[in-house]
Amino acid sequence: MPSVLNRREFIASSTTATAMLMSGCSSTNSDKLKLGFDNFSIRALKLNARELIDYAAELKVDSLLLSDMDVYESFDASYFKDLKAQAVEQNIELHTGTGSICPTSKSFKDKHGTAEVHLNKALDVAIALGSPVVRCYLGSARDRKSASGLVPHLNATVNVCKSVEIKAKEAGVKIAIENHAGDLTARVLRQLIEKAGPDYVGATIDSGNATWTMESPYKNLELLAPYVVSSGIRDSIVHSKGNNISATWTAMGEGTVDWPLYFSKWQKSCPEVPIFMEIISGLTKSFPPPTDKEFWKHYQDINLNDYNEFKTMTAKGNNKLISYNKTKVDKKELFTPEYMKAQLEQSLSYCKDILNIGRKA
Repeated sequence: MPSVLNRREFIASSTTATAMLMSGCSSTNSDKLKLGFDNFSIRALKLNARELIDYAAELKVDSLLLSDMDVYESFDASYFKDLKAQAVEQNIELHTGTGSICPTSKSFKDKHGTAEVHLNKALDVAIALGSPVVRCYLGSARDRKSASGLVPHLNATVNVCKSVEIKAKEAGVKIAIENHAGDLTARVLRQLIEKAGPDYVGATIDSGNATWTMESPYKNLELLAPYVVSSGIRDSIVHSKGNNISATWTAMGEGTVDWPLYFSKWQKSCPEVPIFMEIISGLTKSFPPPTDKEFWKHYQDINLNDYNEFKTMTAKGNNKLISYNKTKVDKKELFTPEYMKAQLEQSLSYCKDILNIGRKA
């Protein structure tokens, strides 16, 4: 199994790749990281899969993550054949997925049948469209408050994954479980992947969701690097008020994440995994200090060294929040088609123009 770099090695290994990212000295476009977006970023537009592929081509991105199955107008083989042909013609790499596959989670919906049937169906879609992954997740932070905590949910998710193990291996498709909405830290997600089997289960890494489990995005990537097969990326401002720490999601470049540092590690560990923008700007989650026993009894899995690293991000974040608040929009605007579209396109431009990411001119 690949080794995981410690923090010192993580920073040291970034020097050369950071310079490459910022200077644009890649010899060819094929050396660059692939850029794309998750359709959840623009869910208010209610585009179907065909329209999303056309939009991805218009934006000149490399990849598209269809992260839910509501975007498909049909599940007939002929429909998927045409959809795949459209993506190939537009030179768009597809990743596909669905929502919760954990039958005991508060997030699970039985729209597609049992969890096993659901994951089987999502796997069929991935196979039909040539996706290397099925992006999915366990649940959300609400599952931490279950009577027995996360453990029963973790076991249930592993069992559902094992129900498609042979099929996934034969198809060469990985079940890509996301650290989602405050459910799993990187350390716990690693445990889940290793228990299910890393030869057919991997990670959909989400930099924003890392901050919602009190992890720095850098530590989250450091821990998950050997398992990353898909992604959901957004910026964050980690800031403090009194003893509480909050994480606010932003468009790329509006937060405080050191993206050259972050993507330098990405370049070394998983250079062919697309960087999917999943922009969900303006949402904030707050955390009381470890002295708040009632809150922290649901977060016993949090590594205190990881928490302290997360906490150090507030120094930069408190300053950044002042300028960010000057451009902050009314909360109801966060969910409009116009705002979502503008935030996504702004983030893609930042990645292309500032970070030199993306293989298409």
